[in-house]
Amino acid sequence: MTMLPEQAMVLALLVPLVGAVLIALASRTPNVREGITLATATTLLLCVLGALPAILAGQRPGFTLLTMMPGLDIAFRLEPLGMLFALIASGLWIVNSLYSIGYMRGNQEAKQTRFYVYFALSIAATMGIALSANLFTLFLFYEALTLLTYPLVTHQGTDKARRGGRTYIGLLMGTSIVFLLPALVFTWALTGSTDFTPGGILAGKLGHTGMAALLLLFMFGIGKAALMPFHRWLPAAMVAPTPVSALLHAVAVVKAGVFSVVKVIVYIFGADTLASAGVAGAADALVALAGFTIVSASVVALGADNLKRRLAYSTISQLSYVVMAAAVLAPLSLIGAAMHIAAHAVGKITLFFAAGAIYTAAHKTEVSQLDGIGRRMPWTMAAFAIASLSMIGLPPTVGFVSKWYMVSGAMAAQQTLVLVVIAVSTLLNAGYFLPIVYRAFFVAPAAGDAPHGEAPLPMVLALCATAAVTVVLFFVPDVPLALARQMVGP
Repeated sequence: MTMLPEQAMVLALLVPLVGAVLIALASRTPNVREGITLATATTLLLCVLGALPAILAGQRPGFTLLTMMPGLDIAFRLEPLGMLFALIASGLWIVNSLYSIGYMRGNQEAKQTRFYVYFALSIAATMGIALSANLFTLFLFYEALTLLTYPLVTHQGTDKARRGGRTYIGLLMGTSIVFLLPALVFTWALTGSTDFTPGGILAGKLGHTGMAALLLLFMFGIGKAALMPFHRWLPAAMVAPTPVSALLHAVAVVKAGVFSVVKVIVYIFGADTLASAGVAGAADALVALAGFTIVSASVVALGADNLKRRLAYSTISQLSYVVMAAAVLAPLSLIGAAMHIAAHAVGKITLFFAAGAIYTAAHKTEVSQLDGIGRRMPWTMAAFAIASLSMIGLPPTVGFVSKWYMVSGAMAAQQTLVLVVIAVSTLLNAGYFLPIVYRAFFVAPAAGDAPHGEAPLPMVLALCATAAVTVVLFFVPDVPLALARQMVGP
């Protein structure tokens, strides 16, 4: 029997919640618990795929769960960008779960059941964000995601983990309360609605100054996008285990941030409204802010010896590619922004998987310790090299595809600053990724370096799978490109 898209949406919201309950009940039997995790992740992906044909055919299924007051509904509607985000999160949950099994067992982590439960709940919140029909619903699930990932960030239970957790939740909740909530309330008061609408809902509702101020409220309020100066939560959260870092950087949290940025620009403001005379200055200011974040974070990454810290600042830089491309407002750059959400997801999860594998097998955390490690962990470091090429934006990886559209959009919009930022940051990306690959394969191991092999098989399988997807999407980008083009419109 064919599943209706509305049914697929309901199941996508419920499956992770049911999975979390079943995982908790299986706490005494690790094999069953982890089998449930994998089965739940696979079921979720099948549910999301069940709605894909309808979206590609132009349908926009949805339903309202609850009306709080006129114009404030808890409602869900699936559109192309939400479909793309749901595919990314559900697909990567499977490989992250496989990786987590090897990591949590290989490092004999405590509180493993709690880890899997909160991971499933975080994915449930992510599905709520992806399927939100309006800003109000997105805000509720956005805040839920912050709260549900906090126990994962502080999983180690150390003083350092608690400090990192305080920075994490303080900055994310603070930006939401101080900036995002007022922006939401003001939008509702101004328009009587918070619905995501093609072309936006703010045309003719605000003057140029008001429109610029509201845009900045939204951009700073969406703290998960890690625009400077509200970016410190991301490196602070690196105290978490590597599977959590992968969740934060690739599967859910930062993707929820840049997803929300693109949704607000396309469906609340409207690209044409922002590009109109007078208001365009606000978008230009956002381009400059994102460009500054890209270059500054890349410079910090260049000097970081700790591998996870280098990857964290790389993420801050890469997220602002999405923000900058969206702020250019050209159709091609908006396609590039959506594509880069997918490109960064598969590339960055591979890099964090590799970092965790290195820690598990060799107990190394610093770039300066990685001499010759590619000779002992060839699969891991080959995957790292492929993902690095994607982050730099070189073929044959999907990072090249997203950057191609960004550059094309910037040229069409005559945005010279964007072209300069992309050129400079590409060189910086190469400067902090390629030396790691060179050290791994072309420098002899240090004298007295203890012999070791690859990490546990589930970890290696997961990182090889995501590295392969990074290449496959270069040759077959049809689905994400089709969804990105539908988002932009005819």
